[in-house]
Amino acid sequence: MPKTRKQKEAVLQNLIASLKNAKGVALTVFSGLKVTTDRPFRHELYHEGIEYSVVKKTLLRKAFQELNYPSDAVDKIQGNISIATSSQDEVAPAKAMDNFMRNNQTMGFIGGILENQWIDSNRIKALAQLPGRDELIAKTVGTIKAPLSGFVNVLAGNLRGLVNVLKAVQEKK
Repeated sequence: MPKTRKQKEAVLQNLIASLKNAKGVALTVFSGLKVTTDRPFRHELYHEGIEYSVVKKTLLRKAFQELNYPSDAVDKIQGNISIATSSQDEVAPAKAMDNFMRNNQTMGFIGGILENQWIDSNRIKALAQLPGRDELIAKTVGTIKAPLSGFVNVLAGNLRGLVNVLKAVQEKK
């Protein structure tokens, strides 16, 4: 059953709001995606806090025009368009889509939006290769912690040496 004009306007407003509030957006083109493959993928995205939907080209073009993104990028697309957005992590949508595409050749990147700027498919692929937010935080904490741990070990080494000397003196007596 076709959507009414009001329903399409509501979808458009939701799409515009989703694109405005998103830190990271990945757009893909797909064909021949099976429901048995799509459902677990959508479930996984939901648990990662990523919104995923299939979008009509006309609505996406209107949303892009409203947000001053290049709407001509939409005109060149052949096939169905899906969009993944995250309001928490810039890299998460690109990583999730890239992981799915490794096992399913039915999808390909079109491009994406990062910091309210349109990026092409090559840049979104490069973004997908970056570590995620949690991984970057863990690496940063590890980098900050390493000198402190080394300093504590150096200080503990002197105490250990003193304890060993005192133990050796005690054993001699």
